[in-house]
Amino acid sequence: MDIGPQTTMAEILAAYPAAKLGLFRRYHIGGCTACGYKPEDTIEQVRQQYNIEDSIDAMAEAIRESSKAEAQLLILPAVMAAKPKERVIDVRTAEEFEKGHIPGAQLLTVELAFEILDTWPKDTPIVCCSNTGRRGLEKASYFTAYGFTNARNLAGGLEAWTGEIERPRATAEATP
Repeated sequence: MDIGPQTTMAEILAAYPAAKLGLFRRYHIGGCTACGYKPEDTIEQVRQQYNIEDSIDAMAEAIRESSKAEAQLLILPAVMAAKPKERVIDVRTAEEFEKGHIPGAQLLTVELAFEILDTWPKDTPIVCCSNTGRRGLEKASYFTAYGFTNARNLAGGLEAWTGEIERPRATAEATP
């Protein structure tokens, strides 16, 4: 697909699903509502709105390369299971986490995110996980954009995980 000044973000994201991650990593846009763009925005509008100095051609190259960057963030479940020193960060909701999670995983809260950004060494091995891997990939990219060199995403998410899942213990119901 040719990417020109009038190409919309919807067209770009349809042709290059990893573009959202590539744009966030390269230009720090699209990761939240404050730095988001609308599907109908053109790439030129986004370039101007966020004062991106790169040309449209340079932005297009970053978009085309985004799938390679995405692949570098993935860790296969079997590889992760063999690396017990990885810090597992569960990026799902608290309700999803309570239904079951990888043993030792930490639920990503706002407080934990700030702790990670402010105090963890940038080379800490981190594996982000979600149900299918999509949200985990976004968070792994987020941490990478902030300088973490060993942030990964569990490929396929918990749906692909064949290891143990920690579930809350059922409480015995009181009988009268």
